[in-house]
Amino acid sequence: MLGLGAGAAAAVSLAGCGHTGSDGSTPSGGSRPGAGEGPASPKPKPTATVRPIGDGSTSFTGKQPHQPGRPVPLEPGQTPPQFVVFSWDGAGEVGNGLFPRFLDLAKQYGASMTFFLSGIYLLPESKKRLYDPPNNPRGASDIGYLTDAHIKDTLRNLRRAWLEGHEIGTHFNGHFCAGSGSVGTWTPKQWRDEIEQAKSFVKEWRTNSGWTDVESLPFDYDKELAGGRTPCLLGQDQLLPTARELGWRYDASSPGGRQVWPSKKQGIWDLPLQQIPFPGRSFEVLSMDYNMLANQSLNSTNAPAHNYPGWRQQSAQAYISGFQRAYETNRAPFFVGNHFEQWNGGIYMDAVEEALKHIARAKEKGGDVRIVSFRQFCDWLDVQKPEMLDRLRTLDVGQEPSGGWQAFTRDLAGAPSTGAADPA
Repeated sequence: MLGLGAGAAAAVSLAGCGHTGSDGSTPSGGSRPGAGEGPASPKPKPTATVRPIGDGSTSFTGKQPHQPGRPVPLEPGQTPPQFVVFSWDGAGEVGNGLFPRFLDLAKQYGASMTFFLSGIYLLPESKKRLYDPPNNPRGASDIGYLTDAHIKDTLRNLRRAWLEGHEIGTHFNGHFCAGSGSVGTWTPKQWRDEIEQAKSFVKEWRTNSGWTDVESLPFDYDKELAGGRTPCLLGQDQLLPTARELGWRYDASSPGGRQVWPSKKQGIWDLPLQQIPFPGRSFEVLSMDYNMLANQSLNSTNAPAHNYPGWRQQSAQAYISGFQRAYETNRAPFFVGNHFEQWNGGIYMDAVEEALKHIARAKEKGGDVRIVSFRQFCDWLDVQKPEMLDRLRTLDVGQEPSGGWQAFTRDLAGAPSTGAADPA
């Protein structure tokens, strides 16, 4: 269970909220392939060929650098890797240095991450009436707009992120979580409209801004965009039909997920935030900074500072406990969500950094730990044998495989699938 004190599920309804003008990583050196992975992709040779797309806001620059080797199926008797995905909602730079801080950290530890960009973070406020949100006034946004200088900073960081191997997903646009205009009330058609607008703000920032002194983004966003996370984890059921029509591969919007192996919803991989241990408390908390805050300071982002050291340690240990529980038992993938924020003195940013370093040390000690983007994880899932994934899904939270991994999966050769990979 999760909750605010004794109130179960209260944290779920708040997940992903709390933006204050901006929400919120990336291997640059490329990592060696782990077990069950093909040869690492070679670093692309330098090329002067850049093909502008549309107005030049985006461009085709070739295959994305610093991607893992080609994934291969697990063999019977083989231990699955421990996948970890760090993701960031909003992914806007507001001058606090958090975007480059975590890009640097990811580069240091050979990690890839997913950045869920809010489309309006590339739209100048002077042009805000170009945004026509479903069931809300034209130009409205519950997270505001960035300054022109911060939009330029965001563009530079997005460019760096992609070139260093990270994924650019979407957090949509105006982040509406309450009232009749909430994203939880939107129809599939309205979700499609929101997505098309989010894409247009990425693909046409040069037209909307008139800037010629900022380099284009080095990717085709129509091809890059493979998934997203909805504001406040609302509206997934109505989003999924549209996501499937658009060819998305995953959605990361489910609240209250358990640390088990994922399946699909409506043909889309369902990759939720997860319930993880909350040290010193009798309930579990969602694996996101805002839910740590909601359960520690009752939504206050500027609580009395004497609480910060204890809360920072509690938050870091929650992430670490979630990782260790999966790593030592069922090897379910571990998903972490955050924002580029400085709530309560920045303790949640320090906590996620501490957790990432702990996870990287497990990798350095020889464990098959892979810190990847959601898209990279989907690449691995998509080549696995259905019967192997079916067997992995039989392991509950914290459950070790009976008789060890070799015994648990060694009899799968030719075993029939249960069809559980894509429940209705």
